[in-house]
Amino acid sequence: MKCPAAIADGAGSFTLDEIEVALPLAGEVLVELKAAGICHTDHASLSWQRPLVMGHEGAGVVRAVGVGVTRVQAGDRVVLNWAIPCGGCFQCQRGQAVLCESSRPAHVLQPSAGHAHAAGTQWRGRPVDRSFNLGTLAGLALVRAAAVTPIPPGVPFTSACIVGCGVMTGFGSAVNVARVQPGESVVVIGCGGVGLNVIQGARLAGAGRIIAVDLRAGSLANARRFGATDTLLAEPEDRELQAVALEVKRLTAGRGADYAFEATSVPHLAFTPLLLVRDGGMALQVSGINDPVTVAMPWFMWNKTYVTPLYGGCVPERDFPRIFDHYMRGELWLDELVTRTYPLARLGEAMEDMMAGRNAKGVIVFE
Repeated sequence: MKCPAAIADGAGSFTLDEIEVALPLAGEVLVELKAAGICHTDHASLSWQRPLVMGHEGAGVVRAVGVGVTRVQAGDRVVLNWAIPCGGCFQCQRGQAVLCESSRPAHVLQPSAGHAHAAGTQWRGRPVDRSFNLGTLAGLALVRAAAVTPIPPGVPFTSACIVGCGVMTGFGSAVNVARVQPGESVVVIGCGGVGLNVIQGARLAGAGRIIAVDLRAGSLANARRFGATDTLLAEPEDRELQAVALEVKRLTAGRGADYAFEATSVPHLAFTPLLLVRDGGMALQVSGINDPVTVAMPWFMWNKTYVTPLYGGCVPERDFPRIFDHYMRGELWLDELVTRTYPLARLGEAMEDMMAGRNAKGVIVFE
């Protein structure tokens, strides 16, 4: 089947073109995408040194299933997850499916040279990889069955798709990884899509004080809507947020917060949460910074924990229904996170708006 798609060239840009997608094999699902969220990782994927179908947040309708698939059927509404467990490796067996050692794409073939590739998606007559084994910035996604979770009735595709990464990463980092407890204090650096969901997760966990930090007054106003109890406007020249750290201590009885989350994707802020937490507190770098950075080792004193959580510790069959339940009860906002929607033809504009901080979340919609 042919469909439109956004193809990263591996050298910093992308093209809109047509791809050919195969029917599902055993254990696979073909999904017709209806909406796909945009995040900073999609921008980073432009430079991953090979062509690939972009996108890793998506929701749509099952078009077909392969032999042995029972969890969904054609016509079901589903959201995709990018940490696709195999169910049998060391990490999956110990309950850490998000760290699956054997996660693999759909339709894998083993050529005679011994190098496996996914042949289920072709571009210009040759196999092409799909970002995070999903490639949601396309009309069709061919995925393994473990990548799909049903969407409850009443949840719009535009809201469901962002659960697949941004919402899960923020919410899960607060609830699954930090395990924020009632009455504890939290600082969130960066109030974009991921940061707002850290705030929502902390609020639902019963945090007593949630301090939002951002360079933009508008982002801080949004943070208050989503549950922040206090806001601190950072100054651009305060690169390491030393002045912010003093204010955080003032708001937390002179100690620092119990937890501090970095959600900016700004490399020089990767270790800054260590300055904002108390002795014995937890600093979490949530945005997935990959750049080389340095840190003064005394920042870790005393007994501070530094964590780079992956995907909020996602277990899709546990976490996605829980998030949708909160949404249906009006306790967790999804619709309000989506600042703007775009057709695939305006993906470039959507990426520019994201990088400029104009959106909490931008979503591509497929007609």
